[in-house]
Amino acid sequence: MISGIPASPGIVFGKALVLKEEKIVLDTTKITDDQVDAEIACFYKGRSAAVEQLNSIRDRAFASLGEEKAAIFEGHLMILEDEELEEEIIDYLRSHKVNAGVAASKIIDQQVEMLSEIDDEYLKERAGDIRDIGNRLVKNILGMNIVDLGDINEESILVAYDLTPSETAQLNLDKVLGFITDIGGRTSHTSIMARSLELPAIVGTNNVTEKVNTGDFLILDAVNNKVYINPTQAQIDELKALEEKLVEEKAELAKLKDLPAVTLDGHKVEVVANIGTIRDCEGANRNGAEGVGLYRTEFLFMDRDQLPTEEEQFIAYKDVVEAMTGRLVVLRTMDIGGDKDLPYLDLPKEMNPFLGWRAIRIALDRREILHAQLRAVLRASAFGKLAVMFPMIISVEEIRELKSVIGTLKEELRSEGKAFDENIQIGVMVETPSAAVNAKFLAKEVDFFSIGTNDLTQYTLAVDRGNELISHLYNPMQPSVLGLIKQVIDASHAEGKWTGMCGELAGDERATLLLLGMGLDEFSMSAISVPRIKKLIRSVNFQEAKELADTALQKPTASEIEQLIEGFLSEKALN
Repeated sequence: MISGIPASPGIVFGKALVLKEEKIVLDTTKITDDQVDAEIACFYKGRSAAVEQLNSIRDRAFASLGEEKAAIFEGHLMILEDEELEEEIIDYLRSHKVNAGVAASKIIDQQVEMLSEIDDEYLKERAGDIRDIGNRLVKNILGMNIVDLGDINEESILVAYDLTPSETAQLNLDKVLGFITDIGGRTSHTSIMARSLELPAIVGTNNVTEKVNTGDFLILDAVNNKVYINPTQAQIDELKALEEKLVEEKAELAKLKDLPAVTLDGHKVEVVANIGTIRDCEGANRNGAEGVGLYRTEFLFMDRDQLPTEEEQFIAYKDVVEAMTGRLVVLRTMDIGGDKDLPYLDLPKEMNPFLGWRAIRIALDRREILHAQLRAVLRASAFGKLAVMFPMIISVEEIRELKSVIGTLKEELRSEGKAFDENIQIGVMVETPSAAVNAKFLAKEVDFFSIGTNDLTQYTLAVDRGNELISHLYNPMQPSVLGLIKQVIDASHAEGKWTGMCGELAGDERATLLLLGMGLDEFSMSAISVPRIKKLIRSVNFQEAKELADTALQKPTASEIEQLIEGFLSEKALN
């Protein structure tokens, strides 16, 4: 049995198709001066072929995945046709007297190595994109055959060292049941695409390609993070039964799609979705989300070589607001820095980027970025229910400054005759201990809070959850974290305001009833989790949840809190 990182949920059964990539063999023989021009021509010919292929892949991605995901390949094309990259390759070819394949491979390897060494998860995973582009370029220069995964004509579970975004976009979804890879992370473009395609996938297994052969019968259980190789009949029967149960559960949960998240004794909350692009609105609507609690706008800033214009942002935000048809969309301003970098912003290298120049700190220093985004947000607010919130706030001074900026921009738009919502709600992401402790003061300044439990937990516990040596210490159920959450909720209610939560904890069934009892007003999560959380809320009395929370908040350890919740769920037959 093999496990890895579940990238996209589901259970599928089928024969393995192991992708064996044709190895690139480079001829390192030095070329003569009179061969240089011919090799440069070879480079341009290979690049033209690669560009033609990527254009085709982009068009296919647009048809199957939508405009936002197709934009990934616009970024690939920009890199491939980048003038600096072209100059570096040709300069290396001329100065080192090597052929075009060697020169392109050397320069691409240098860029991949540079990105891989940066302590930044987003950039490390973008190194895979550069490698993908480079391999395609070199293969075309060498005249090698490039496999088109759209040509797969038998039902298969793909097994590969890695699947690049371009390969994922080519998959024949009528035949490819799911995929498993040796490497990869949950936030890679390939994993994001798998979720958009609702294609079961497990990545980062380390060695699945060494353990599986083409033709092996596999069970890919991306719900429980297990891959069975040539399973026994008993295992097949067990997983078939689980699959049927999941299908039945999904059908039952679908019945809740248009029902409100209200407890048995009439206490109503909102269960909404986290999104990153317009494409995600489809999943939010399909799963019955009552709105959007976190619209991550930074995706609009990624995979491009310059900032999006005000007009580009306005169109993107307007499209999302209209797609949610009158339900509230809470938009978070650009959250760049920390684990997300934009090469064209030339962000400084920092010893600790999570405590550095990121999110609202960049926006307040780079006012042109802030103003363009907020003007676009205000203009989009004329087309539906839209609220704006700011990440990484630590003080009342920051929010007052931001409110002043919004006031100035409103005046600008009025003078230009452009419509906007005069009463647009303004909120704060509570993800620093400072914001949580200052909640009683911040609540007087804003219309709502949204608790980002991922960062709030990291900062409160001083634990980098990406550090394998200490990641076991990361637990949002620690009394210190829960105490801050309760403090924030109470502070907002004291001022007649509301509090949502958009971190992973909001979609964690173990925490749902605890948060409900603590008074949380809005639960925002991945769209796929919405029906299950709705069902749980609709299965209990609010008074019971409140008593559970009151008891839990008196416990001194996370384990005792977790045991208490498990006992409650078991007693009510809810687990």
